[in-house]
This record gives sequence, structure tokens and C-alpha cells, in this order.
Amino acid sequence: MTDFISKFPRRTGISRILYATVYSLRGFRSAWTNESAFRQEAVLAAVLIPSAFWLGQTAIEQILLIACLALVLIVELLNSAIETTIDRVGTELHPLSGRAKDMGSAAVLVSLLLTLFVWATILVQHFA
Repeated sequence: MTDFISKFPRRTGISRILYATVYSLRGFRSAWTNESAFRQEAVLAAVLIPSAFWLGQTAIEQILLIACLALVLIVELLNSAIETTIDRVGTELHPLSGRAKDMGSAAVLVSLLLTLFVWATILVQHFA
């Protein structure tokens, strides 16, 4: 295993940062192209983020509104990575594969519920 790893140069400094940025952008492009849930959540975030600056009366409220939207996207990216890895390993139905995919989906649901709670709480406070 170490022979395999030693064949690739280790990037450091700015070069490592640039390559990491390219890989991250490829990940975003892949998620946008292949994951409809990510596209829906990204469009929702694009609409709601400007609203957060209007709705949030303090910087903390604005940060909370935006952070929970970012959390949904983060969890969706991780869930998509889990699902892609499982699909790469094999297409046959297996209880552990199903469990892993279900847990990833549950994580997305929890992040969406958190977002709903934060937005609803601040909306009620703002208009009540």
C-alpha cells in the first residue's frame, strides 16, 4: 500500500489549496448534475439567503438563518457521497447498504427540520 501512495507527489502549500479547490468545485458540479435533491435545496437556499438579511433583525439571527441553510447543503452532499459509494460497491440489495442510505436520508431530514424550526421561530418573532 505504501508503494502505491509513494508514486504520487504530495502537494503542499498553495498547490494543495488550488487542487483541493478544483476537487471541491468538481464535487459541486457533480452534485448539481446528478442529484435533484441537491439542486432543489440549492435553489431554495439561493432564494432564502437574501430573505435572511431582511428577516433577521440581528446579525446572530441572520447567521442562524443562513447557517442552517448551509447545513442542509452540507448534509445533502455527504448523503449523496454515501449513496454514491454504496452504489459503487455493489448494486445488489443488502441490509447494511439500505441502513446506511436510510441513515443518510434521516440526517438530511433532521437538517431540514432544524431549518424549518429556525426559520419558523424567527418568522413568528418577527411578525408576532
